[in-house]
Amino acid sequence: MSSPCYSVAMDLGVCQLRNFSISFLSSLLGTETSSVKLDNSSSGASVVAIDNKIEQAMDLVKSHLMYAVREEVEVLKEQIKELIERNSQLEQENNLLKNLASPEQLAQFQAQVQSGSPPPSTQGAQPPAQLAAQNSGPSA
Repeated sequence: MSSPCYSVAMDLGVCQLRNFSISFLSSLLGTETSSVKLDNSSSGASVVAIDNKIEQAMDLVKSHLMYAVREEVEVLKEQIKELIERNSQLEQENNLLKNLASPEQLAQFQAQVQSGSPPPSTQGAQPPAQLAAQNSGPSA
């Protein structure tokens, strides 16, 4: 550093830290370093200036974070709305299927759900593997 702040090493470190903080905050806030100067004779005033710059930087970060959080909340609200609509649609479909099923089919389904076994294929329906084999023709 070309201009000595203090003769004691600790004071010199504090002075260098202040200069670094001012340079860093100036670049963060988009101001020129030359417009923010330390006056060694008015150390209290420079500390207040640094505190003000730090507070401005923190406010800027806070506003950016709040904006990002608000955007994320809006996205999540939209997803919740879509999921509620999808859930309602599936509930209606489930009720319709329950109404169309015979009591024997419902009892069979309940037994399968309790045992954890997969539902059997319905009569006339073929598993996808059999359909693929029929559609591909004889293999040579």
